[in-house]
Amino acid sequence: MSPAKGLRRLSLCPKGPVAAIPFGDLLEKVGSMGPFQFFSVLLLTLPVLLLASHNLVQNFSAASPEHRCRLPSPANTSHHGHPLLLDQSVWPDRCHRFAVRLALDANGSLSQDRDPELEPCQDGWQYDRSTFTSTIVTEWDLVCHLQPLKSLAQSLFMGGVLVGAFIFGDLSDRFGRRLILIWSLLLVAVTGTGAAFSATFATYCIFRFLSGVGISGFLLNYVCLSLEWVPTKHRATVVATQSYSSTAGQVLLAGLAYGLRDWRWLQLAISAPFFVFFAYSWWLPESARWLLMNNEREAALHNLKRVAKINGKAATGEAVVLEMLETEVANSTSKRGSHSCLDLFRTPTLRRISCCLMLISFSINLAYFGLSMDLSVFGLDVFVVQLFFGTIDLLAKMGCALLLAFFGRRTIQSLSLILAGVFLLLTLAVPSEMLTGRLALVVLGKGCLAASSMCLYLYGGELFPTVVRQTGTSFTMVMARLGGIVAPGVLTAGDFQPFLPLVIFGITPIVSGLAAGFLPEIHNLPLLDTVEEVEERARRKSKAVLKETQEKSRAQVVWSTYF
Repeated sequence: MSPAKGLRRLSLCPKGPVAAIPFGDLLEKVGSMGPFQFFSVLLLTLPVLLLASHNLVQNFSAASPEHRCRLPSPANTSHHGHPLLLDQSVWPDRCHRFAVRLALDANGSLSQDRDPELEPCQDGWQYDRSTFTSTIVTEWDLVCHLQPLKSLAQSLFMGGVLVGAFIFGDLSDRFGRRLILIWSLLLVAVTGTGAAFSATFATYCIFRFLSGVGISGFLLNYVCLSLEWVPTKHRATVVATQSYSSTAGQVLLAGLAYGLRDWRWLQLAISAPFFVFFAYSWWLPESARWLLMNNEREAALHNLKRVAKINGKAATGEAVVLEMLETEVANSTSKRGSHSCLDLFRTPTLRRISCCLMLISFSINLAYFGLSMDLSVFGLDVFVVQLFFGTIDLLAKMGCALLLAFFGRRTIQSLSLILAGVFLLLTLAVPSEMLTGRLALVVLGKGCLAASSMCLYLYGGELFPTVVRQTGTSFTMVMARLGGIVAPGVLTAGDFQPFLPLVIFGITPIVSGLAAGFLPEIHNLPLLDTVEEVEERARRKSKAVLKETQEKSRAQVVWSTYF
């Protein structure tokens, strides 16, 4: 049968017809895990170090130190109708002060109210600056009635990540992973630095929101761009390495915050390096797999030859040519058509995958950020708690990576979520005065959440086909940010029922862990490119399971008949 008109194939033979070569095999020929993969993964991993810093920086930049009402200046105090402060060694609370008023009586002499009055802190606040010299709380007096604005800034950042997922998810599938990643890095650099120089709280919030949008664009593309250049057997290693970097960023944040006690310098320290990341990101090539799926074969050929040259296989790279033959990838391209987010829900298998991954992503981030956002509740030094959390997360992810090498993705994803929920629910049975025991269970639960998060990054990238991989990833990221946005509200519910946050943080991972059992197992299976391939694999799996069940049933019948 003659090939379709206009279709070309990638081959390792410059002349004559040859057998079709799947993209994975072609990648092996030009170097599937050589110097190019090492440097590209390294360069994509370096910005990940500062992702945790942007997510959790307000644990330090928005810390609320001890404060009390500022004493009024003498110029603002009079003997007629104005407060004169009583002995301020006894303060009613941090948002009010005692005062008495002196006024002229009928005899023309000064009289004093018998009972002191409570009044708001009209002259501002004095802050304990022994731990932090400056935070956004002390900068703009975000205490007392303005205290909710501190959470608003974090919610706006999470909202920016959510909006970015909507914007960049489809754009990445349409215009490529590389382009969106590059400009997302620049957006984070500019807006993160702008936040450090903000003159007003409103300006700070705007820059934080835009910074979240840029973070989302990078998050959507760095894992996918890495996975599409490495072979199946190394995917878990790559994702584990990048996940380690994210967790190491929590430890780095603790060190930066300890050394930089002024919030502006801390914000600048985690944002300025993104200018460097933006500069070198132009070296990174676009995914050849994505280029082939979008009929940009000349660009794919150029990138494959470049990879072969860097990997020391220049001769093999020169042998890669465009021929007028239909390949597996080209054939998939011919059926590709246009795709949208609706493709995630049109077919049964992909619909099940999308819904389960969205639920898992929401539950992980709801519980994870709920436990990470307010370190002061543990009653320990915030720098020590941040360091401790980062270290435990790193150990948990290392253990997860080891297990992923021997067990399937589905098993690890499900068990890590269920264990996280169980540990958090067990915390409720520990008396509140046993702080160490409660903290140990919370740390174990948070470690399991970190492990499940790493597994999700790998699992989601493998389950979605190339044509909608970024769109699917953007939907899971939207649910993740929704979890991060809802988390502060769940913590607020603890003001009415102290046990409620841990109940919610414990139940949701268990529910999503059970949902993970409905996902297909793809351990050591190649990435798929089209929706049709996903459905076909599921049908073959169903037929194989049905056949195995029937054979077991027949064997049982024969066995029972024999005896």
